[in-house]
Amino acid sequence: MTHVVIQRRPSQRVLIGKVMLGGGAPVVVQSMTNTDTADVTATTQQVYELAQAGSELVRITVNTPAAAAAVAKIRRRLDALGCDVPLIGDFHYNGHRLLAEFPDCAEALAKYRINPGNVGRAREDEDPFAMMIATAIRYDKPVRIGVNWGSLDQRLVVRMMDENSKLPKPKDVAEVTRSALIASALESAQRAEALGMPAERIVLSCKVSEVQDLIAVYRQLSRSCHYALHLGLTEAGMGSKGIVASTAALAVLLQEGIGDTIRVSLTPQPGGSRTEEVIVAQEILQTMGLRAFSPMVTACPGCGRTTSTFFQELAQRIQLHLREQMPQWRKQYVGVETMTVAVMGCVVNGPGESKLANIGISLPGTGESPAAPVYIDGEKAMTLRGDNIATEFVRIVDEYVAGKYVKREAREA
Repeated sequence: MTHVVIQRRPSQRVLIGKVMLGGGAPVVVQSMTNTDTADVTATTQQVYELAQAGSELVRITVNTPAAAAAVAKIRRRLDALGCDVPLIGDFHYNGHRLLAEFPDCAEALAKYRINPGNVGRAREDEDPFAMMIATAIRYDKPVRIGVNWGSLDQRLVVRMMDENSKLPKPKDVAEVTRSALIASALESAQRAEALGMPAERIVLSCKVSEVQDLIAVYRQLSRSCHYALHLGLTEAGMGSKGIVASTAALAVLLQEGIGDTIRVSLTPQPGGSRTEEVIVAQEILQTMGLRAFSPMVTACPGCGRTTSTFFQELAQRIQLHLREQMPQWRKQYVGVETMTVAVMGCVVNGPGESKLANIGISLPGTGESPAAPVYIDGEKAMTLRGDNIATEFVRIVDEYVAGKYVKREAREA
């Protein structure tokens, strides 16, 4: 197989807590809670679950005094759980006042998200944007200047529309709006630098909800600056629509080397887990060969040769088992996230795919001999039969991990 190296766009390095993004560092996965931040217990639990799933940065809403007062408590509870994931404060409208009134919140957060479209207009007695930048400088916190299609500064839009109308060949409204997004981000970043914020403490984002618009905006933004960039299709949607739309947009940009941190903004199914967006983001990066987070399972789609659903059930069981084990394996073993597992349903591609994986099983298709050869590192190791194939294969995978990968304490010693 040919290994394709994606040339990353040069960008400023930004340190967020202990997480480095930009400057060629691996693309970082981010997520956001949907709990009421004032509910310390619920928010701590969800942040912990997102971090356990692999989210490397977690954003929380800070919109009220009660929410701001809860942030430091949430940070302390996470620390007590051994969870050091950086917390990002999402501020709109009143962030300058909340940060000033709750210094423990300002200190506990690892980054502040500022939306220039609704941060508030500067007055003689108060300049909200400047106040937030001053707080960030005081506490040595980076900021994300996050422009959003749905909350774009209308003064800027009107100005640019007026300028466009005077051109010999005016551009269409969508193109002017995309340019306004970029201008808002860049002008705000330049102003932050003028106020004393170093460029290596600034992350930019320009979020929209349409795939082609997002691609166009970030291509232009990446050519216009060297700030670290956060990617995300905002309001991506629910279920397969949200997953497909986010993947389509992010994959194009990531393939072009654009993006230092990503979020997949999925609307959860009623009662569904928030961690789905983390898993999708990880799988986008892993299937593109940019990161490795969890062992990947290859499984055939099924056809008339595989009328039994057993291979599908085993593939699902193995995938769930690997994800459940990964938080512990990640602490114990070096490199286990790069492991590949194949669960195949018949003799056509089963043995070949199984040999290509670290560990694979080729289950019998319709009319085939009731035997399941297991391949380990390309060699046939054994054949499973009977009613306990699934349990035996899970055990074989666990034994492979324990025997194949170096324990962290041994490596560190």
